[in-house]
Amino acid sequence: MVRPAVKVNIVKKRTKPFTRIQSDRFKRVGESWRRPRGIDSATRRRFKGTRPHPKIGYGSNKKTRFLLPDGFRKYTVNNAKDLECLVMLNRTYAAEIAHSVGAKKRVDIIERAKQLGIKVTNINARIRSVEN
Repeated sequence: MVRPAVKVNIVKKRTKPFTRIQSDRFKRVGESWRRPRGIDSATRRRFKGTRPHPKIGYGSNKKTRFLLPDGFRKYTVNNAKDLECLVMLNRTYAAEIAHSVGAKKRVDIIERAKQLGIKVTNINARIRSVEN
């Protein structure tokens, strides 16, 4: 089992999603964020008591940005040769097999990753257990 080189505690400033104004009032207005643009909009003018806007201050720490909870960063792999990039970085990056890769190639990639000591995040995807 490969362990990350450094395990840093990930702190999220906000986990709750930013919701669109009046999405709670009308079913036709979806919850995904849209910037308020009305000329009289209290939310756009950022009055007290209105919902918060996404801002740069909510961004993650540069050291922990894109980190998975286990301490690795993702690297998408399409074939076994792509794993060669991760040989020196196997304690920083974990391979993730691309969605478009078929079952046969996945088996080859997983075998090669075990030989090189690289962690694969979606190791069980599209792999059927072989019955003897």
